[in-house]
Amino acid sequence: MPNDTPFDAIIIGTGQAGPSLAGRLDAAGMRVAIIERHLVGGTCVNTGCKPTKTLVASAYAAQMARRGAEYGFSAGPVSVDMTVVAARARKVILDSRTGNEDWLAGMPNVTLIRGHARFDGPGAVLVNGERLAAPRIFINVGGRAAVPDMPGLQEVPYLTNSSMVELDTLPHHLIVVGGSYIGLEFAQMYRRFGAQVTILERADRVIAREDPDISDAVRGILEDEGIDVRTGADQMSFKQTDDGIGVTFQTRAGESVVAGSHLLIAIGRRPNTDDLGLESAGIALDARGYITVDDRLQASVPGVWALGDCNGRGAFTHTAYNDFEIVAANLLDGEDRRVSSRVPGYALYIDPPLGRAGMSELEAAKTGRPLLFARREMTRVGRAVEKGESKGFMKVVADAETRRILGAAILGTGGDEAIHGILDMMSADRPLDELRWAVPIHPTVSELIPTLLVDLAPAAR
Repeated sequence: MPNDTPFDAIIIGTGQAGPSLAGRLDAAGMRVAIIERHLVGGTCVNTGCKPTKTLVASAYAAQMARRGAEYGFSAGPVSVDMTVVAARARKVILDSRTGNEDWLAGMPNVTLIRGHARFDGPGAVLVNGERLAAPRIFINVGGRAAVPDMPGLQEVPYLTNSSMVELDTLPHHLIVVGGSYIGLEFAQMYRRFGAQVTILERADRVIAREDPDISDAVRGILEDEGIDVRTGADQMSFKQTDDGIGVTFQTRAGESVVAGSHLLIAIGRRPNTDDLGLESAGIALDARGYITVDDRLQASVPGVWALGDCNGRGAFTHTAYNDFEIVAANLLDGEDRRVSSRVPGYALYIDPPLGRAGMSELEAAKTGRPLLFARREMTRVGRAVEKGESKGFMKVVADAETRRILGAAILGTGGDEAIHGILDMMSADRPLDELRWAVPIHPTVSELIPTLLVDLAPAAR
């Protein structure tokens, strides 16, 4: 057994939480080992937010150019050079990854170790044949695309979000298995790049965790752009064909077949916890493989914390960063921050985007509380009309007795930004009447939020 190399803290993974935590621990004078087995920056930088939102921006630009006549100009026929699109995304990835690497290199007490860490009992990990020990270990290993066990899938070429962002050619016909957030974003962007696109979703509606009116509106937006959306698609099987990939599936109407040149599997994520030797340290996992943590993100073993996607308490870059904030505040600042205080918020980056805060309307109804509800179409939002981007709507649900906003959705231009006015009010736990009397800037999407609150009326249970 090699001698232990002592550290004050070990961080496994360099996603959104890891480097930030390393920076705080470094500033506190702690000797830190941060271990990365693949690419610094994790999912967000390398295969998630950074590249996909860069691709979304390219797709949006192409779509707006096609609409030139509506705005009084002609750009001519629009063609997309996927090599340039892909190169632009790669540059964003590399710039961000290099920035993270340089940041870590500038921390005097932090050692970046490239290798695969595995626990070797409580308080120690093995990496590259060396045993490292520390009284504090933080796991920030993220997740990866879940690949289902479907008949024939392993016999055909398929893409996940990771390999999809590396494409520098345009699929003739992209089949997307999964009608949730990742799948819908790729579906719309590649349709705008010029591909034929089919979405296959097992549930009866896309983004099934959302309220039905949002699901229906999003489906309509996609179908208006020529995307073929098939819901209720069950019992899928795959086979190689002369032209590409064939997918057979069952619907209420019977058996259907769709053939495409490329296949994207986007049915969900799974945590990267299966090869860390967690059992040797007694670290508990839930039934889905996520590290179980308490409200302060401590794992079942003292001295171990899990942050980011691997703990099952959030699936976003911003929740991973907030995990870092909670742990740092509790360890270094004498505070008592908890995950349960976090107001959930996220966005779907189709065009127009969906910004969400708090509960859905259906979730609020299940509380049994007396509710207030309001909705406004984006066709009644001046800024949206002026931009020629008036699809969608905004809505809010509130508690009639406490006068607190319970949740909101803005599906429309700028919805991913405008939702923060509501999200901030919910995080501050302030009554909606205070936002009602704000004086927002005109013309904006956000200016309609106080007006939306004026329209609140009792909601039927």
